[in-house]
Amino acid sequence: MIIRRERPSDHATVHAVHAAAFAVDPRTGAARAPGDVHEALLVDRLREDAGFLPHLSLVAVDDGVVVGHVIATRGWLEPFGTAVLGLGPLGLVPAAQRRGTGTALVHAVLAVAEAAGERLVALLGAPGYYGRLGFVPALALGVTAPDPGWGSYFQARLLQGDPVGGAFRYAEPFSHL
Repeated sequence: MIIRRERPSDHATVHAVHAAAFAVDPRTGAARAPGDVHEALLVDRLREDAGFLPHLSLVAVDDGVVVGHVIATRGWLEPFGTAVLGLGPLGLVPAAQRRGTGTALVHAVLAVAEAAGERLVALLGAPGYYGRLGFVPALALGVTAPDPGWGSYFQARLLQGDPVGGAFRYAEPFSHL
């Protein structure tokens, strides 16, 4: 498997990866039609947003086929507008799930973010999964979620520097979910 930066020629395949990864709604367990997969549409919109950071959009390629994708985009901590990152979505085709591909993608995007001088990454995801990757409940770092109901599912990881708190705000396309 190779992890590399996403290319424009990957866009349709990445959309299909997220459509396959989230074909079943993670909250309800109900099947979704391909056009109703919010995560795939979100990635398309994030690429068009001012918060898009091309070096933080990575794909996993296995035998020449894109099997996974992760993206981190510009987020902010209010009230001072401190620049941080929002991670997600992370998507894998079903055949690549539970094989370490997602973990490798997250480690890679975090390494690139840290090398680029980013300070903090926040996300909404399963504590059991992301806790293994160094994420903690965001409140432990003084970061509050856009929706208080997210509780322990809203997590953050400090990459460097002193902890910096505030109210987290995702890139604008997240507001359309």
